[in-house]
Amino acid sequence: MKAIFERELKSYFTSMIAPLFIAVMTCIMGIYFMAYNMNYGYPYFSYSLSAILFIFTFSIPILTMRSMSEERRQKTDQLLLTSPISVTQMVMGKYLAMVAVLAIPCLIFCLCPLIIDSTGTAYLAVDYSSILAFFLTGCVYIAIGMLISSMTESIILAAVGSIGALIFLNFLVSLASFMPSAAFPSLIGCIVILTIAVIIIHIFGKNAIVSGTIEMAGIAVMTVIYLINPDLYENCIPQLMEQLAVTEVFYQFSSEYIFDIAGIVKLLSAAGVCVFLTVQTVQKRRWS
Repeated sequence: MKAIFERELKSYFTSMIAPLFIAVMTCIMGIYFMAYNMNYGYPYFSYSLSAILFIFTFSIPILTMRSMSEERRQKTDQLLLTSPISVTQMVMGKYLAMVAVLAIPCLIFCLCPLIIDSTGTAYLAVDYSSILAFFLTGCVYIAIGMLISSMTESIILAAVGSIGALIFLNFLVSLASFMPSAAFPSLIGCIVILTIAVIIIHIFGKNAIVSGTIEMAGIAVMTVIYLINPDLYENCIPQLMEQLAVTEVFYQFSSEYIFDIAGIVKLLSAAGVCVFLTVQTVQKRRWS
């Protein structure tokens, strides 16, 4: 894994992807930091972080688009898949290399609260916890981008797919307000979500019997619950969408000033699930 990590990290800097990513993140942060914290005297650096979170939607896909798809396109993934290291080590090496690139601008951001503190009142605990949440949110986005990159040979498709997925994540809470809250429409929505999950399971497992069994059993259980107590389904779709909105964890830190331990676990879990799915995607190709 160390060899993969070092190779990937070196490739990001020799291809100018990492320097460009770091420069864009730092420059945009510098603009907001000067505007909000220096000129207007706003004491919370977390306010500037909130303003640039949307940059991840476009910068992270540039970082992740070639992580797996480039290997498939150039057929160099066959060398990795036949090497002594496991697929998990290969994927983790690539993932940690991208996380290391992300960590560089985040470390630079750590200087900003100290600058605020040297010129006036600063809230270091809030600011540094917000930087942590900002970094972990970026780690989730990287894991999502890497998963999408592992599904295609096209770098362009990987980038566009990642941008689309991250935009969707950013608007989840807004979209939740348009979802029906009544019990029966929520039941239909839960069945649709189950079907999508079963399709994903089938893509990875290629076992129609298992997929069909999960689908039918899930529909049966949901229907029985609805018949027994339909009130359980009221407002469940909007609540589910809000739970899936990982960006809300960051806003708990930056806007609500709450150190949300459950939110950190949520971010780590989301990144872990995406990395696991990436491993399964590559593993399936290894034996196909």
